[in-house]
Amino acid sequence: MGARHTAEILEYLKEQGQKLDSEIAAAIGISLREARVSLASLSAQGEISSCFVTRFDDGKPSVQGMLCRIAASIPPRAPGRTPGARQ
Repeated sequence: MGARHTAEILEYLKEQGQKLDSEIAAAIGISLREARVSLASLSAQGEISSCFVTRFDDGKPSVQGMLCRIAASIPPRAPGRTPGARQ
């Protein structure tokens, strides 16, 4: 079933970073159902971190989905001065 797309999903998340399940499905060209099965499998294996989100527009829910990223991936530091670097 959808669990066969796990390698494609991992590669996509490595390249693109944090994405919604619907964005992952569209980019890879699979159904949302297949993407969710693969994402559940990856989450159970500890390969990805995920959470359910609801986005609101004008106080009304507009998007509900699963937000996913590679497990233990830490975003790069922001450029510029660091706090406490004053002298």
